[in-house]
Amino acid sequence: MNDTTEKRNGAAEPLAVSNFKESVKLDRTDEALSLNTPRRDDVPEMPSLTNLEVPVGDIEDAPINTGDLQTIKDCKSLTVDGQELDLRYLRLLSQSFPSIAAASTEIINLEAILNLPKGTEHFLTDIHGEDEAFRHVLKNASGTIRRKVDEIFGSSMRESERQELCTLIYYPKEKLRLVRRREIDMCEWYQLTLNRLVRVCQNVSSKYTRSKVHKALPKEFAYIIQELLHETEADPNKAAYFGQIISTIISTRRAEEFIVALCNLIQRLAIDSLHIVGDIYDRGPGAHIIMDTLCEYHNVDIQWGNHDLLWMGAYAGNDANIANVVRICLRYANLDTLEEGYGINLLPLATYAMETYSDSPLDVFKPKIKFVQKYYTDKEQRIIAQMHKAISVIQWKIEADIIARNPEYGMESRNLLHLIDFEKGTVTIDGRELKLKDKHFPTIDPANPYKLTEEEANIIRHLHTSFVGSEKLRRHIRCMLHHGSFYLARNNNLLYHASIPLCEDGSFRPVLVAGERFSGRALLNRLDRLVQLACRRVNNDHPGKQYAVDFMWYLWCGPDSPSFDKSRMATFERYLLDDKEAQKEEKGWYYRLSDNEEVCRRILSEFDLDPANGHIINGHVPVKIIKGEKPVKAGGRLLVIDGGFSKAYQPETGIAGYTLVFHSRGMQLVQHNPFESRQKAIEEGCDIISNTVLAEWGSRRLQVRDTDMGRELISQVKELEKLLLAYRRGLIREKGI
Repeated sequence: MNDTTEKRNGAAEPLAVSNFKESVKLDRTDEALSLNTPRRDDVPEMPSLTNLEVPVGDIEDAPINTGDLQTIKDCKSLTVDGQELDLRYLRLLSQSFPSIAAASTEIINLEAILNLPKGTEHFLTDIHGEDEAFRHVLKNASGTIRRKVDEIFGSSMRESERQELCTLIYYPKEKLRLVRRREIDMCEWYQLTLNRLVRVCQNVSSKYTRSKVHKALPKEFAYIIQELLHETEADPNKAAYFGQIISTIISTRRAEEFIVALCNLIQRLAIDSLHIVGDIYDRGPGAHIIMDTLCEYHNVDIQWGNHDLLWMGAYAGNDANIANVVRICLRYANLDTLEEGYGINLLPLATYAMETYSDSPLDVFKPKIKFVQKYYTDKEQRIIAQMHKAISVIQWKIEADIIARNPEYGMESRNLLHLIDFEKGTVTIDGRELKLKDKHFPTIDPANPYKLTEEEANIIRHLHTSFVGSEKLRRHIRCMLHHGSFYLARNNNLLYHASIPLCEDGSFRPVLVAGERFSGRALLNRLDRLVQLACRRVNNDHPGKQYAVDFMWYLWCGPDSPSFDKSRMATFERYLLDDKEAQKEEKGWYYRLSDNEEVCRRILSEFDLDPANGHIINGHVPVKIIKGEKPVKAGGRLLVIDGGFSKAYQPETGIAGYTLVFHSRGMQLVQHNPFESRQKAIEEGCDIISNTVLAEWGSRRLQVRDTDMGRELISQVKELEKLLLAYRRGLIREKGI
């Protein structure tokens, strides 16, 4: 919303003046910082104007200039100067813009906004609980802030000084504590630093309207920052004014609070919109911390990954998802997320596991602690291994129940417990008898292998209660539902986490969902609705609720799931067999055809995007740089930006992940080296070393008019121009003049 609408309406609620073909809650000055347009193919149709009650009692209608006695209020539409005017809609619009002056001012504002530079979009994927690296990448905007500092101060500051300024911007409170210990003259340091920070802030705010920047300002310092951003010492008439503001901030002992406010504002303005292309959860210790950040972020969307859907299904009450979540956390010794993050009570499981598997071999189930920062004693590791083994057995039993309840999944081959010969210590798979690495499973009854023991049933009931009753998990899943979906089509980029199921010939594979077959975009739209049904408690009485909750497990590991798309998830085989052939998970046709430019163009066309210039952006499968793999495929149409954010993957990928940055000058794919620690970043200025591996520069700088939001604004301008025509021809009379 711009300055004039704020004054006119006295409220902060933005107005939508579109032609109602899209339901858009639009903040017009926020295009650069708030792209809230819904996905174009999932936008609900607004009611037709024939169903709207149009208030006409307070509008005096002029007669049509045709000599007829017909009045405006009896007329639905007219053609004037070759333009068809829907008078009922324009009457509604006139309530928001009641005069020529108001409509003209709005057109001026919108046209000006259309010529602003496009805001910066930031893409991340496969974060997997690495909260420190994630937050650092947000703070440095994938190197954007460092580049800004270099551009401004490259010839006037040493490299070490520029790095220290960047560290201050990233971690202002922590860095200030270090500065106080070493600086002798803090007033001089404040003076120099405040001037530098103001220059950086002026730079990052320059692409936004004053109104937009004002909304991002901290209330405590809003007026002062606004004055500093729009004044300069170079102006001889304002030099003393500018300098006195800085001096007074210092003399009133508010310098440090002001520095923190400026640094946070620079971080806020450096990233326009944040796209998380799936897999926030599992492996790393801080998924709950990441979700806290995202739920408070100014503009974020999430494309669900299979690990996200696993947690969402656990919250929905799917016991197989719950068992998988607990198993993965134990596998990576990530108990903090469960216990401290979400208050999941693991004590019943620990007590049961120590009793049941006290003498059991545990080599197969030892936790992966190589990349775990927290120290675990040998005794603690043994208890985790016992819990890991116990929950794995429970998982395999519960999954068999879901498979039996849903034969249309076609996953009967994943039931393997009945194929075990406990005397010989083997399992027969596809006609081959294979030796088990562990054959001690005292709770598996060979006569009825998939039946939970009474103790196991109690364990899963306790865990079920903890997951569905976790208030923090509820808040985070609600955030996932509000900001998330399977895909997003925006600004000629198509975002989804893993795949679009395909056939061998590259056509879209039909997938059975609730008795009907869907493919391509229709499939993802249908799954969006199914996830919402499963995870929202208000739907508990819905007849399809149980099916939807069951399907959350299929989305995690089903062969035709777009978030997985492999022949099987071979957890049993990876744990208990050495045979590599048995462990193989055959990828779906999407992955085998992903380097085919024609296939990628077909996918872009399916989502109404430009196949020649659009991009598909996804993750899920780590790009193994050390094996020669490349993140750019299909002639630049597909960008795979999972490069190993998770520390557990970095030995395989050779790097620490990618981020993608799309700003007004083009698109950059940034490759990161491993992030050492937050402490080193603060104390030693150790930043993530980033290298640009792809740059697509446009022939001209992109403006707001070149974006999806820009097209919406252009549509609004056209509607307002029609309103002006109606005013000037006397078809609708102005009010308040």
